[in-house]
Amino acid sequence: MSCAIICNAVFIISNRVAELQLDSGVANDELVYLATSSLLPDVNMDALRKQDIQALSSLPGVKAASSINQVPYGSNVWGSDVRLDPDQSRPTAHASLYMDDGQLLQTFGVRVIEGRAFNADEYLENSAFDPNKVGLSVPAIILSRSLAQTLFSGQSAIGKTVYVWGEKQPPSPVVGVVNDLMTPGESGTFANRYHTMVFPIRVSNGAYALRTTPDQREAVLTAAVAALHASDPNRIIEQKDTLTQMRADFHRRDRAVIWLLLAVCIALLAVTAFGIIGLASFWVQQRTKQIGIRRALGATQRHILRYFQVENFILSGAGIVLGLLLAYGLNMLLMSRYELPRLPLSYLPASAIVLWILGQIAVFGPARRAAAIPPAVATRSA
Repeated sequence: MSCAIICNAVFIISNRVAELQLDSGVANDELVYLATSSLLPDVNMDALRKQDIQALSSLPGVKAASSINQVPYGSNVWGSDVRLDPDQSRPTAHASLYMDDGQLLQTFGVRVIEGRAFNADEYLENSAFDPNKVGLSVPAIILSRSLAQTLFSGQSAIGKTVYVWGEKQPPSPVVGVVNDLMTPGESGTFANRYHTMVFPIRVSNGAYALRTTPDQREAVLTAAVAALHASDPNRIIEQKDTLTQMRADFHRRDRAVIWLLLAVCIALLAVTAFGIIGLASFWVQQRTKQIGIRRALGATQRHILRYFQVENFILSGAGIVLGLLLAYGLNMLLMSRYELPRLPLSYLPASAIVLWILGQIAVFGPARRAAAIPPAVATRSA
């Protein structure tokens, strides 16, 4: 049981740690995020967005400002299937969508590594774009590096076309590739955390990202809220945060799971070790006479020590083999219920070696005491 649980627990911990270490692809320490809404019923959102961007960009300490639809570590998730052929029954990939108002790449600190950024005539207003309208396509697309490699392995994505947002839409040309940009949402929302696309569409949903210096983030947030209230007193600030704090909040559950599973692993290892010590001590007590007789017949302390260690190795080995089979079965159950990835086979021998070493360390004390029993004990016990 210890082998099965610890093997899967360590695998889950490694996945969570890898999730914590993922690079978002944006300037985490320089970004602040605001999500707003207005109480007025008939607000011209496009005009309000332009007014907001102008006010936010002019704030002291702001390097760049952008109206956005989503942000890494945020709760809003936009996505689309991606096809290379309109007649595909299944999409080649499923990617997250970032909408660029002309300042997104600069604000996020995302770098174009191949091709180009969007031209001015390629931008569309979100209010004038209907993805469900047949015949209307996204005029240009920028892919993340990971998505470009998935779609066009070994080839340049520049100049290629993809089908997004509906099977009957015309193809959209790929004009650029950026460094990997993380998808928002929980792990598992997308097959690959870096499958992202950027569209030249200006959204007007009241969400803004501002880039500043790390030491000015709080001051910029305060000034941004004041500026937004000044332009629209009926504004509701639904969220204001630094991206660093959003990242910490986003990974709070991952950290809790890691610490919980670490505690479970330590507890199981301790219980296993003390169980082996207790059982080995019981064996020594029950075999005191046998040990004394063997010593009287010429067995050395080394022979007695080796005897108990080999015996424990065989018994532990049998338990570990059963535990490895159970670990694999438990992983299959977790895969079906909780979408956990398949357990790599390398975890099985690694867990076996750790538990075997633990068993040998645990039995060493009782085995050493057994080896120290003098031959005279057998005579007194007769």
